Amino acid sequence: MPTPRDRQARVATWAAFFVQGLCFATLLTHVIDLQHRFGLSDGDLTLVLLLVPVIAGVGSVVAAPLAARYGSGPVLRISQLGVCAVVALSGWNSGLAGLYALSAVFGLFVGAVDAAMNMQAVAVERRYGMSVLTGFHAVWSVGSMLGAGFNSAFTALGTDLGWSFSIPVAIGAAISAIMLPRLYDREGERATARDARPAARVPWRPIIPLCLAMAFLYVGDAAVSNYGTVYMESALSASGWLVPFAYLVYQAAMLLARVPGDFAVRRYGPAPVVRVGAVIAVVGTLGVVAAPGVLVAVLSFGLVGIGLSIIAPQSFSAAGRLGAGAETAIARVNMFNYVGFLVGAAVVGTVNDTVDARMAFVPAAVVVALIVPLARGFQPDPELTAQR
Repeated sequence: MPTPRDRQARVATWAAFFVQGLCFATLLTHVIDLQHRFGLSDGDLTLVLLLVPVIAGVGSVVAAPLAARYGSGPVLRISQLGVCAVVALSGWNSGLAGLYALSAVFGLFVGAVDAAMNMQAVAVERRYGMSVLTGFHAVWSVGSMLGAGFNSAFTALGTDLGWSFSIPVAIGAAISAIMLPRLYDREGERATARDARPAARVPWRPIIPLCLAMAFLYVGDAAVSNYGTVYMESALSASGWLVPFAYLVYQAAMLLARVPGDFAVRRYGPAPVVRVGAVIAVVGTLGVVAAPGVLVAVLSFGLVGIGLSIIAPQSFSAAGRLGAGAETAIARVNMFNYVGFLVGAAVVGTVNDTVDARMAFVPAAVVVALIVPLARGFQPDPELTAQR
């Protein structure tokens, strides 16, 4: 049975996911603004966007041994405040060299945050003894929606770009500083695992389907996150508050799907839910390609959000069920988040540069479809469950 201490850690982990979503959306929905500020070509923008996942993969890898030694809580607290600081500075920076430097530092911190907060979430799920991890990602979507909503509102009001960046992340930094000390400490986190022994070797075989699904998911997510605003402006001639609105709907749809997501997993199991989600995401992505106008495009972005919503949390949940060495398994799965984001930014960016923003979503639809045959890898191993 979860104790008051477990409930306290759950709320603190909710806060971490909320702040991360808020900061991430604040930066990504301003991509088109940064492109205009620095006069970046589409190719230059692609290079900046590629820099973040490359460095984030390093941050994720570094987080694993630090979390194993000190606990994921301290790693998360320090890294998340770093994310907040970098995003705020990005709004005031006026130099191209500063843009590249801040993008690199953002990647390092965001990789560490993503790995550490999912380690905390897995620890909470272990203590509750049932699927709760999708709920944390639902809170991430709430924060992301708020970040996109702030951008739409500030754009409509004509707010200076620096304040448009700084106000949301200042709220996030305050929440992080107040709530994150309530996370599990190293001993509390390890106590949640039935097998807390250090793993001499963490096998790759059960992790590979999770890693590939995570990578394919983030190819689709990169298309929406990095090029959703570009698509709205160049393919549909949208302007003003409508440009970031598609991303807001994408995250709102993710939230609506994630709220009942844990209940669906408990009833049907993770594999069928992941499989159906992948099919819905493919349909939505093809809808973006074929959209004749803003309304259909926005609704299609919503379908993509519904379909992709369950895959990432269930990847981390499945990695957390591996027992000894779960920190390493979670960090590996998280690293493929950035592999997918990197491939997505490169492929989608190349098609956007050479063809147009509409056709850039075609490779994303093809890659997301590959998740369907991987879904069986999400089903719990009966032998491992019996051992634990």
